[in-house]
Amino acid sequence: MPELIVFAVLAAVVLYQLYATLGRRVGRQPEDTPAAVAAPAAGRPADNAEPVPAVAATGVAALRARQPDFDVGRFLTGARQAYAMILKAFAAGDRETLKPLLAPDVMANFEAAIVAREADGRTESVEILAPPRVDLDSAAVDGDVGRAVVRILAEVRTRSSSAAGDAVDDRRTADLWTFERDLKSRDPNWTLVRVAVAEA
Repeated sequence: MPELIVFAVLAAVVLYQLYATLGRRVGRQPEDTPAAVAAPAAGRPADNAEPVPAVAATGVAALRARQPDFDVGRFLTGARQAYAMILKAFAAGDRETLKPLLAPDVMANFEAAIVAREADGRTESVEILAPPRVDLDSAAVDGDVGRAVVRILAEVRTRSSSAAGDAVDDRRTADLWTFERDLKSRDPNWTLVRVAVAEA
């Protein structure tokens, strides 16, 4: 089974609208191109990850020296799944899904943001329009800490409703998510320690 990736987002991440902080618009946006042109070409794979770059390959070798069962594909599958889970759960105010994915102090910040949104009478939802592209940007071992940086490219549609009306926003985003794991621990889970906007 894929490794379960457990995420603890830094408290510094702006939490009032999680998916609005996880990247900036990159490239041509859906509104810039007719739908027939913007749609993926028939037969094109939904997930087309590039080979591991040389800088990451060295780090992967170091990781495997300490964790022989480390598998890049399985790791990236878990990262992709958790990315979707976090965005959707936050938008829906799904506390039960968020709790096992976030450290307690980060969950408290998410909870505060959800409560504020509910108090304002706002509801939100998020749709990931295609499976996010995930690539291992770099990997390293620092002492007993394993580190992996994942580049995530996504197409996201957000919908919000409030007394002021409804709004829909489509965007393409690019992010770098940094994961760490204590290589001495029997716990196989990785923790998200940083979210940054990727360079376009």
